[in-house]
Amino acid sequence: MRRKTALAASLVLLSITVVSAENWPQWRGPLLNGVSNEKNLPVKWGPEENVTWKLELPAWSGSTPIIWGETIFLNVADKDDHLYLWAVDRRNSNVLWKRPLGGGNVKLRKQNMSSPSPVTDGRNVWVMTGTGSLKCFDFAGKEIWARDIQKEYGRFGLNWGYASSPLLYDNSLFVPVLHGMKTDDPSYILRIEAKTGKTQWRVERPTPAIQESPDSYITPALLKRGNQTEIIISGGDCITGHDPATGKELWRAYGLNPDNNPYYRIVNSPLVLEDLVFAGSKNKPYLAVRSGGRGDVTKTHVAWRFDNGPDVPTPVTDGKYLYIVRDNGVVFCLDARTGREIYGQQRLKSGTYSSSPVLADGKIYITNEDGVTSVFSAGEKFEILAENAMNDYCLSSVAISEGQIFLRTAGHLYCIGKRKA
Repeated sequence: MRRKTALAASLVLLSITVVSAENWPQWRGPLLNGVSNEKNLPVKWGPEENVTWKLELPAWSGSTPIIWGETIFLNVADKDDHLYLWAVDRRNSNVLWKRPLGGGNVKLRKQNMSSPSPVTDGRNVWVMTGTGSLKCFDFAGKEIWARDIQKEYGRFGLNWGYASSPLLYDNSLFVPVLHGMKTDDPSYILRIEAKTGKTQWRVERPTPAIQESPDSYITPALLKRGNQTEIIISGGDCITGHDPATGKELWRAYGLNPDNNPYYRIVNSPLVLEDLVFAGSKNKPYLAVRSGGRGDVTKTHVAWRFDNGPDVPTPVTDGKYLYIVRDNGVVFCLDARTGREIYGQQRLKSGTYSSSPVLADGKIYITNEDGVTSVFSAGEKFEILAENAMNDYCLSSVAISEGQIFLRTAGHLYCIGKRKA
């Protein structure tokens, strides 16, 4: 009986370990919202402290490392302006293979054409570049299919270069092309079959936005409400919900650019919490929209508005509170349901913040462009737990997998902490 009890306890512990150890299959992680369920993660580190390994990289990138099992995938621009997908062994940092994604890397201030993050389902990996190259590979590096989105549908017309990561859902990739600053072509959304690379639908997304304001650098979000699923897009002064089967626009909410500012391009991505959709513009306003409406829901479904939103970093929520990190490192915590300010004007390490916060184990991890990752407590009391300086330029959000934190700077990919069994 004791042996059976011990075995049962062991199996329970094993199941808990398996459930809590996660892959990081896309930019916003396993739940599409910047949240990890893992516990006992590293809090303090430095260039030579608590680093399991580091891999030298040729250039900076806003792309997040993607992790599945033993493999890490990186969208990489090299010094000769070529673009590659790298596969890296997470156990020892060995580069398993590099596959070309094309040339023509363009540098536009902090942006280059390696900004979109890859996405994987554990069998294949898909990667998009700012030049419009979209490719599918298996884990051995075999190219399954390739597309050139600009060649097929026209030149991207964004002022700062294309940077959206594809959303993987229902065996398909959802790819937004929201632009207008440098083109008169309409914005659109693509649904591409993941297995074959064939376009399943292409739907135009009209907008009254002017000059640079049609430009959007977001990654789509996914809303599931009962048996209804919607693809959520923000950009061009509005938020829209789309039927994934057809691309049909189901609803639209304005209010992201109430003054019709011609330079209100959108960088931070939409975020979903159950029946609420959060989306921001260029600092203000930041909106919460209730799902379930149809048509123009601006006057009926906007739940609340906040005028100290982010520009670049996408907020994160633990289900109760919404955490906003502004580009200058000022933190706000709001009641996610009501928008009531829990605390505000709390400041992180000085600098510019272009990565997005990640929430795990009751803590929030956010890295500034100087390579300092601040760790602060989630909840209604603001407390900085650590400030970890890597002394290198950083645009990428951290990724978490099996007890380890993966941090990408301009010069290196760092694996921080010990891997959990």
